[in-house]
Amino acid sequence: MTNTAPPTPWTELDEEGTNLTVDVFLTTLMSQVGNALRRMLTVPYAEQFGLTVPEWRVLSLVAHAGRIAFGELVIQSTSDKALVSRTLRLLESRDLVHLESESDKPRTKLWCAITPQGELLHRQVIPIARARQAVAIRTLPPAERDAMYRALVRLRDYCRQDEKRSDQASDPNENGL
Repeated sequence: MTNTAPPTPWTELDEEGTNLTVDVFLTTLMSQVGNALRRMLTVPYAEQFGLTVPEWRVLSLVAHAGRIAFGELVIQSTSDKALVSRTLRLLESRDLVHLESESDKPRTKLWCAITPQGELLHRQVIPIARARQAVAIRTLPPAERDAMYRALVRLRDYCRQDEKRSDQASDPNENGL
């Protein structure tokens, strides 16, 4: 007797998604799980250290890089420019990051760097963040963890490729024409 899992709503999926209902859309499930995990895992330790989730996300990305261009930070954070900008200003007001412009001219590159206080805070928070993430990830057996990681990376890559195609389609000079 084999131990076969029952089929899911995605098992026999046709190209049109004929039998998909909104509650089993990939975007619905990802949103539900992402929001629940954020509330369960990230919010408690962020609040414990006086941070919002966007502040923690931006601080951790800057800490990981040490110094990063604003545009790259926006890409890595997957947030919009306005939110990243507001978050950076708040972090800067608390002396957790330092912002430096390449020149006084408009449209100049803005660099974000971690400060010693930001680095200290990051070193306090990151072990807790890692442990909480590990607890959630380890609810899955190793084979499911690996499959989920690969699937999420593949979907992320698919979305990035689609974004690149959209950017190229909207910029007629992209190919040097």
